[in-house]
Parts: sequence; structure tokens; C-alpha cells
Amino acid sequence: MKKILILLLFLPVLGWAQAPNRFDEEVNEIKKKNDTLWDVSRPAIVFTGSSSVRLWEDLQDRFPDQQVLNTGFGGSQFSDLELYLDELILSYDPVKVFIYEGDNDVNAKVKLRTIVDTSERILDVLQQKKQGMEIVLISPKPSISRWKLRGKYKRLNRKLARLASKTEGVEFVDVWYPMLEKRKLKQDIFIEDGLHMNSKGYDIWYDVIKNYVE
Repeated sequence: MKKILILLLFLPVLGWAQAPNRFDEEVNEIKKKNDTLWDVSRPAIVFTGSSSVRLWEDLQDRFPDQQVLNTGFGGSQFSDLELYLDELILSYDPVKVFIYEGDNDVNAKVKLRTIVDTSERILDVLQQKKQGMEIVLISPKPSISRWKLRGKYKRLNRKLARLASKTEGVEFVDVWYPMLEKRKLKQDIFIEDGLHMNSKGYDIWYDVIKNYVE
């Protein structure tokens, strides 16, 4: 009886920790902001995913000839993005979407097969709801704080690259190797936390991604 009471006490906490809609408030704020920026008369390109996209603050400035909307939400995984495809992507009727997920998935020890299965479902939904929209998967990046997991990241990148290669209308862009120098991670492209990038890091991303935007 005592064990049952203890379990009941912890159930609300466990339920909150695994709440599927933990990003509702943040996504609502992102939606409000982008709704004020979106010019419905112009083609839109959406960048979405976890904090490496969310913190790319000069994204629109780097592509001045395009209408670029940043709907990134920090801490997200593929499974989180799957819940908000309408709000963060489809509601802006984009001609192209760039997706950066997988970084937090690997760190959270999500199985690679699960990650790929979720990403495949996302691609299916997007292509069904918006035919002709181009989709670009950005590879999970290397970082100082997660360098010990580099083997899993590289395996995931290979799997995502294969998924893109067999899916019409989907491309894979590799930012992993450009962030290395002679197989070693460049140290001066990150902020103090060793996870997120500074402007030098985003310069690398820009050089890699620009051809896929234009």
C-alpha cells in the first residue's frame, strides 16, 4: 500500500516531464512573431528545428533576396517538431523548408532507428500536405560539449543522408565536416557553453547552405 501511495505522488511529476505539448507556449510566441513578419504575397522559406536554428538571429540578413522565416524552438527533437508541423511550417505555405533536428535526440539517447522513423513520418506529412515543397535536412552538427557522442552523430547523419537520397524532393546538407579541420573540431566557432555557435560557426553554415537557398 505504501509503495502505491508513493507512486501516485510521483505520477503528476512524471506526466509533466513527458508532456507531449511542452513547447505549446513557445510555439505560440514564435507563431505570433512570424505572423507579423510574413508577407503572404512573397514566396517564403522556413528554417526550423532546435536552438542552432533559433539562435541564428541574422538569418534573414544573410539572405536579403529571399523571405526567410525562422521558426526554430530551442531544446526540440524530431518528435517535438512532428507535433507542430502546421504551426511552424505549413501555415506559411513555404516553397522550401530547412529542418535542423537530431542534435538533442542523440544527446537524449533516443534510438537512431526511432529518430529516422520520426523524420520519415515528418517528410511524409509535409509532402502530402504541401506538394512541390522542397525539404532540406541539415545534418546534426559537431560540438565541444557533445564531442564524446560523435560516433552516434555520424551514424545518424549517414542514415539521414540515405533517407534524403531515396526521397524525391528532399536533400541533405552536411554541416558536420565543414566544422572540422583535419578531423578535429574547430574550437573558436562556439560560445562559452561549447554547444551553440558564434558568428564564425554561422559563417560556416551560411557557406554550406547558401546554394540550397538560392
